[in-house]
Amino acid sequence: MAKGKGPSLGKGLGALIPQINVSPDDPVSSVPLEELRPNPYQPRREFAEEKLAELVESVREYGILQPLVVRRVLSGYEIVAGERRFRAAERAGLAEVPVVVRNLSDREVMEIALIENLQREDLNPIEVAEAYATLMREFSMTQEMVAERVGQSRSHVANMLRLLNLPSEVRESVSRGTLTMGHARALLALSDPDQQTKLAERIVEEDLSVRAVEHLVHRLNSFVSRETRKPAPRENPTLRHYEEVLRVSLGTGVKIYQGKKRGKIEIEYYSNDDLQRLLALLAPGTE
Repeated sequence: MAKGKGPSLGKGLGALIPQINVSPDDPVSSVPLEELRPNPYQPRREFAEEKLAELVESVREYGILQPLVVRRVLSGYEIVAGERRFRAAERAGLAEVPVVVRNLSDREVMEIALIENLQREDLNPIEVAEAYATLMREFSMTQEMVAERVGQSRSHVANMLRLLNLPSEVRESVSRGTLTMGHARALLALSDPDQQTKLAERIVEEDLSVRAVEHLVHRLNSFVSRETRKPAPRENPTLRHYEEVLRVSLGTGVKIYQGKKRGKIEIEYYSNDDLQRLLALLAPGTE
């Protein structure tokens, strides 16, 4: 997934940058790896294996060139900045690493971890959204306060937070980069989580563009809107349930009509490609 220009930092977070940077005047000490603890506020959940492997080779050859930033805790030291270097040192078999100790609050530790990753554009959209949500939950911050801290608009923060409303399978696809932010925004226009999941799977399988997904979402919502405007049917509610099951499974509008002795299933399609998709689902192997 393509990455755009990294976000600028607000005045609040920008003021914390000196805490990340290590100057020649900072006292550096060596700390055994077993005394270091990962940052519990680390927003990044996934570390690119290829980049980490390259760092491991560099550490084996040259050692840790930039000290880690840590703070003292009861069980030793907690990493504030430099978890990738810590992981690389572990893999490279180092016994200890150079550190600079800072006196920082929990909030400062979390914000610094967010700065470090935002500066490197290392966070995927879900990790950014989770970081914003944690700032709000742990430190009673509003969306406006988060926006000011990270140098973004309130609407940007609100839109990122909306990603957390997606089903877990869809969030995972966004995290891995198999779905783009554009795809995620389009899926959010659907209110049914099952529909979101089904359409997300279809996006990946058929390599659908954002524009194509937006059209499909519009059609699905239009169908739902037409159905909700109709008078409540006096029919078997079980059939309505079956219609919903088929609609979600096939990703299109479905109606079931029941007569005294026989019935009819009506399946909507919106283009020749959509018809071919339905044929592939209903009659695999059809040319």
